[in-house]
Amino acid sequence: MSALLSVLVIEDDPQFRQRLCDSIAAAPDLRLVGAAGDAGSGLALLARHQPQVLLLDLGLPDLNGIEVITRSTDVAPHCEVVVVTVFGDEAQVMQALAAGATGYVLKDTPALDLAELVRAVHAGGSPISPVIARRLLTRLAPAASSRQRQGAPEAAASDSDAGLLSERECEMLGFAAKGYSYREMAQMMGVTQQTVLTYVKRSYRKLQVHSRAEAVYEARKRGLMND
Repeated sequence: MSALLSVLVIEDDPQFRQRLCDSIAAAPDLRLVGAAGDAGSGLALLARHQPQVLLLDLGLPDLNGIEVITRSTDVAPHCEVVVVTVFGDEAQVMQALAAGATGYVLKDTPALDLAELVRAVHAGGSPISPVIARRLLTRLAPAASSRQRQGAPEAAASDSDAGLLSERECEMLGFAAKGYSYREMAQMMGVTQQTVLTYVKRSYRKLQVHSRAEAVYEARKRGLMND
Protein backbone atom coordinates (compact mmCIF):
# COMPACT_ATOMS: atom_id res chain seq x y z
CA MET A 1 0.00 0.00 0.00
CA SER A 2 1.44 3.37 -0.98
CA ALA A 3 2.04 6.07 1.64
CA LEU A 4 -0.65 8.67 2.08
CA LEU A 5 -0.07 12.13 0.66
CA SER A 6 0.39 14.57 3.56
CA VAL A 7 -1.37 17.94 3.50
CA LEU A 8 -1.26 21.04 5.72
CA VAL A 9 -3.85 23.83 5.71
CA ILE A 10 -3.26 27.49 6.61
CA GLU A 11 -6.54 29.40 6.41
CA ASP A 12 -7.88 32.08 8.76
CA ASP A 13 -11.58 31.68 7.96
CA PRO A 14 -12.84 28.96 10.37
CA GLN A 15 -15.64 27.72 8.12
CA PHE A 16 -13.55 27.46 4.97
CA ARG A 17 -10.68 25.96 6.97
CA GLN A 18 -13.06 23.25 8.15
CA ARG A 19 -14.20 22.66 4.57
CA LEU A 20 -10.59 22.19 3.49
CA CYS A 21 -9.88 19.84 6.36
CA ASP A 22 -13.04 17.80 5.76
CA SER A 23 -12.20 17.39 2.06
CA ILE A 24 -8.69 16.16 2.83
CA ALA A 25 -9.81 13.88 5.66
CA ALA A 26 -12.48 12.29 3.44
CA ALA A 27 -9.98 11.30 0.73
CA PRO A 28 -8.58 7.80 1.31
CA ASP A 29 -5.20 8.61 -0.22
CA LEU A 30 -4.63 11.91 1.63
CA ARG A 31 -3.57 12.62 5.22
CA LEU A 32 -4.26 15.91 7.00
CA VAL A 33 -1.25 16.64 9.24
CA GLY A 34 -2.50 19.92 10.64
CA ALA A 35 -4.41 23.16 10.19
CA ALA A 36 -3.71 26.70 11.34
CA GLY A 37 -5.52 30.02 11.26
CA ASP A 38 -2.45 32.24 11.11
CA ALA A 39 1.00 32.29 9.52
CA GLY A 40 3.01 31.88 12.72
CA SER A 41 1.26 28.68 13.80
CA GLY A 42 1.18 27.45 10.21
CA LEU A 43 4.92 27.86 9.65
CA ALA A 44 5.59 26.02 12.92
CA LEU A 45 3.41 23.12 11.75
CA LEU A 46 5.10 23.23 8.35
CA ALA A 47 8.55 22.85 9.92
CA ARG A 48 7.38 20.09 12.27
CA HIS A 49 5.41 17.91 9.85
CA GLN A 50 7.14 18.58 6.49
CA PRO A 51 3.96 17.99 4.45
CA GLN A 52 4.06 17.30 0.75
CA VAL A 53 1.37 19.87 -0.08
CA LEU A 54 0.37 23.12 1.63
CA LEU A 55 -3.03 24.71 0.96
CA LEU A 56 -2.52 28.40 1.78
CA ASP A 57 -4.73 31.46 2.03
CA LEU A 58 -3.11 34.84 1.29
CA GLY A 59 -5.21 37.02 3.60
CA LEU A 60 -3.75 35.95 6.94
CA PRO A 61 -4.01 38.13 10.07
CA ASP A 62 -0.33 38.19 11.06
CA LEU A 63 1.68 37.85 7.83
CA ASN A 64 1.09 38.22 4.11
CA GLY A 65 0.66 34.86 2.42
CA ILE A 66 3.31 35.76 -0.17
CA GLU A 67 5.86 35.92 2.64
CA VAL A 68 4.68 32.53 3.90
CA ILE A 69 5.36 31.06 0.44
CA THR A 70 8.86 32.55 0.46
CA ARG A 71 9.63 31.20 3.93
CA SER A 72 8.22 27.79 3.12
CA THR A 73 11.06 27.20 0.65
CA ASP A 74 13.56 27.17 3.52
CA VAL A 75 11.28 25.67 6.16
CA ALA A 76 9.98 22.78 4.03
CA PRO A 77 11.78 22.68 0.65
CA HIS A 78 9.94 19.54 -0.52
CA CYS A 79 6.48 21.06 0.02
CA GLU A 80 4.35 22.16 -2.93
CA VAL A 81 2.35 25.31 -2.14
CA VAL A 82 -1.11 25.86 -3.60
CA VAL A 83 -2.78 29.21 -2.96
CA VAL A 84 -6.51 28.97 -2.25
CA THR A 85 -7.83 32.50 -1.87
CA VAL A 86 -10.41 35.14 -2.79
CA PHE A 87 -7.73 37.43 -4.25
CA GLY A 88 -7.70 37.06 -8.02
CA ASP A 89 -5.93 40.22 -9.17
CA GLU A 90 -3.00 39.76 -11.52
CA ALA A 91 -0.42 41.32 -9.20
CA GLN A 92 -1.20 38.86 -6.40
CA VAL A 93 -1.11 35.91 -8.79
CA MET A 94 2.27 36.86 -10.27
CA GLN A 95 3.77 37.57 -6.85
CA ALA A 96 2.59 34.21 -5.52
CA LEU A 97 3.95 32.28 -8.51
CA ALA A 98 7.25 34.18 -8.41
CA ALA A 99 7.58 33.41 -4.69
CA GLY A 100 7.29 29.70 -5.47
CA ALA A 101 3.61 28.76 -5.42
CA THR A 102 2.82 25.75 -7.62
CA GLY A 103 -0.86 26.50 -8.06
CA TYR A 104 -3.37 29.31 -7.58
CA VAL A 105 -7.11 28.73 -7.27
CA LEU A 106 -9.98 30.93 -6.19
CA LYS A 107 -12.26 29.84 -3.38
CA ASP A 108 -15.34 30.43 -5.52
CA THR A 109 -14.10 28.26 -8.40
CA PRO A 110 -17.13 26.19 -9.55
CA ALA A 111 -17.00 22.52 -8.54
CA LEU A 112 -13.69 23.00 -6.74
CA ASP A 113 -12.40 19.50 -5.92
CA LEU A 114 -9.76 20.08 -3.26
CA ALA A 115 -8.64 16.46 -3.02
CA GLU A 116 -8.14 16.23 -6.77
CA LEU A 117 -6.27 19.55 -6.69
CA VAL A 118 -3.81 18.12 -4.15
CA ARG A 119 -3.30 14.98 -6.24
CA ALA A 120 -2.73 17.03 -9.37
CA VAL A 121 -0.07 19.28 -7.87
CA HIS A 122 1.75 16.32 -6.32
CA ALA A 123 1.75 14.63 -9.75
CA GLY A 124 3.54 17.62 -11.25
CA GLY A 125 0.61 19.78 -12.32
CA SER A 126 0.10 23.49 -11.67
CA PRO A 127 -3.63 24.02 -11.07
CA ILE A 128 -4.87 27.55 -11.81
CA SER A 129 -8.49 28.68 -11.76
CA PRO A 130 -9.84 29.02 -15.34
CA VAL A 131 -10.78 32.67 -14.84
CA ILE A 132 -7.21 33.52 -13.80
CA ALA A 133 -5.66 31.48 -16.60
CA ARG A 134 -7.86 33.24 -19.16
CA ARG A 135 -6.96 36.65 -17.72
CA LEU A 136 -3.24 35.91 -17.92
CA LEU A 137 -3.50 34.52 -21.44
CA THR A 138 -5.47 37.56 -22.57
CA ARG A 139 -2.75 39.80 -21.19
CA LEU A 140 0.10 37.80 -22.71
CA ALA A 141 -1.36 37.46 -26.22
CA PRO A 142 -1.30 41.17 -27.22
CA ALA A 143 2.23 41.58 -25.86
CA ALA A 144 3.48 38.60 -27.87
CA SER A 145 1.77 39.86 -31.05
CA SER A 146 3.26 43.32 -30.58
CA ARG A 147 6.78 41.94 -30.19
CA GLN A 148 6.38 39.85 -33.33
CA ARG A 149 5.16 42.84 -35.37
CA GLN A 150 7.92 45.12 -34.11
CA GLY A 151 10.62 42.47 -34.33
CA ALA A 152 11.69 43.20 -30.76
CA PRO A 153 14.77 41.27 -29.59
CA GLU A 154 13.92 38.17 -27.63
CA ALA A 155 16.51 38.96 -24.94
CA ALA A 156 14.45 41.84 -23.58
CA ALA A 157 12.27 40.75 -20.69
CA SER A 158 8.56 41.35 -21.25
CA ASP A 159 6.30 42.73 -18.54
CA SER A 160 4.81 39.27 -18.10
CA ASP A 161 8.25 37.70 -17.57
CA ALA A 162 9.39 40.25 -15.01
CA GLY A 163 9.30 38.61 -11.61
CA LEU A 164 8.61 35.17 -13.07
CA LEU A 165 11.58 33.72 -11.19
CA SER A 166 12.44 34.55 -7.60
CA GLU A 167 15.81 36.14 -6.77
CA ARG A 168 17.10 32.84 -5.40
CA GLU A 169 15.99 30.95 -8.52
CA CYS A 170 17.79 33.50 -10.72
CA GLU A 171 20.86 33.20 -8.50
CA MET A 172 20.77 29.41 -8.83
CA LEU A 173 20.51 29.61 -12.63
CA GLY A 174 23.46 32.02 -12.69
CA PHE A 175 25.60 29.42 -10.93
CA ALA A 176 24.16 26.68 -13.17
CA ALA A 177 25.23 28.66 -16.25
CA LYS A 178 28.80 28.68 -14.91
CA GLY A 179 28.78 24.89 -14.54
CA TYR A 180 28.69 24.58 -10.74
CA SER A 181 27.34 21.38 -9.22
CA TYR A 182 24.30 21.37 -6.95
CA ARG A 183 26.57 20.78 -3.95
CA GLU A 184 28.72 23.78 -4.88
CA MET A 185 25.63 25.93 -5.44
CA ALA A 186 24.31 24.99 -2.00
CA GLN A 187 27.60 26.02 -0.37
CA MET A 188 27.73 29.37 -2.18
CA MET A 189 24.05 30.15 -1.56
CA GLY A 190 24.19 29.11 2.09
CA VAL A 191 21.37 26.58 1.80
CA THR A 192 21.05 22.80 1.69
CA GLN A 193 21.51 20.85 -1.51
CA GLN A 194 17.86 19.78 -1.26
CA THR A 195 16.80 23.44 -1.23
CA VAL A 196 18.82 24.02 -4.39
CA LEU A 197 16.99 21.10 -6.00
CA THR A 198 13.71 22.75 -5.02
CA TYR A 199 14.79 25.97 -6.76
CA VAL A 200 15.72 23.88 -9.80
CA LYS A 201 12.36 22.10 -9.90
CA ARG A 202 10.39 25.32 -9.54
CA SER A 203 12.41 27.20 -12.14
CA TYR A 204 11.97 24.31 -14.61
CA ARG A 205 8.21 24.38 -14.06
CA LYS A 206 7.95 28.15 -14.46
CA LEU A 207 10.10 28.18 -17.60
CA GLN A 208 8.46 24.98 -18.94
CA VAL A 209 11.77 23.22 -19.54
CA HIS A 210 13.27 19.89 -18.55
CA SER A 211 17.03 20.39 -18.31
CA ARG A 212 19.66 22.75 -16.96
CA ALA A 213 20.75 23.86 -20.42
CA GLU A 214 17.16 24.58 -21.46
CA ALA A 215 16.52 26.54 -18.27
CA VAL A 216 19.60 28.72 -18.71
CA TYR A 217 18.80 29.30 -22.38
CA GLU A 218 15.17 30.19 -21.70
CA ALA A 219 16.03 32.50 -18.81
CA ARG A 220 18.59 34.33 -20.94
CA LYS A 221 16.19 34.59 -23.86
CA ARG A 222 13.57 36.16 -21.61
CA GLY A 223 16.06 38.60 -20.12
CA LEU A 224 15.81 37.08 -16.65
CA MET A 225 19.56 36.59 -16.16
CA ASN A 226 22.23 39.25 -15.91
CA ASP A 227 25.48 37.56 -16.85
